[in-house]
Amino acid sequence: MAKRITARVSLREYQQGVMQRLQTATTVAQVDARLGLQIGNDNWLVDLADVSEVMPMPSVTGVPLAHSWFKGVANIRGNLVSVVDLPAFFGQQHQGFTLLARLVLLQPRHLPHASVLVNKMMGLKHLADLEQEALEGTEPAWVGGKYKDAAGQSWKVLDVVKLVNEPAFLQTGIA
Repeated sequence: MAKRITARVSLREYQQGVMQRLQTATTVAQVDARLGLQIGNDNWLVDLADVSEVMPMPSVTGVPLAHSWFKGVANIRGNLVSVVDLPAFFGQQHQGFTLLARLVLLQPRHLPHASVLVNKMMGLKHLADLEQEALEGTEPAWVGGKYKDAAGQSWKVLDVVKLVNEPAFLQTGIA
């Protein structure tokens, strides 16, 4: 009969080991995970650290003498938040937004009280599951990279910092 050797581990050591593994897994998942969005006809990836909140499209009040891509302002919990139609800002023609449309509130450290409308959420995407592609020289500054998934779909990385620092994005009024 074979002898079984069993190492004894205290409950405290076991719990500490589990907590360390969970913290490591959470850190890796946060670094690797991106929010998948459909903006117009394209798939985009956004760093979770650049997003404050995602919500269904609220009522938006238009602003006179603004570009057509600037939809106006929305009252979000007592704060007026600017709303940009991101597909229109990117120069895409579309018929409007469906019930799947979402308002993505940007982190205030980038631009306070700012949000963008997107066509729909595509879930979390992990960069480890995607294959990086080379950027074309004609891409706007806010395209921070390109990937392809296993199904062959292309994904662009939205560089929120470059987008909100783009002079055209900041100039919502018609001059």
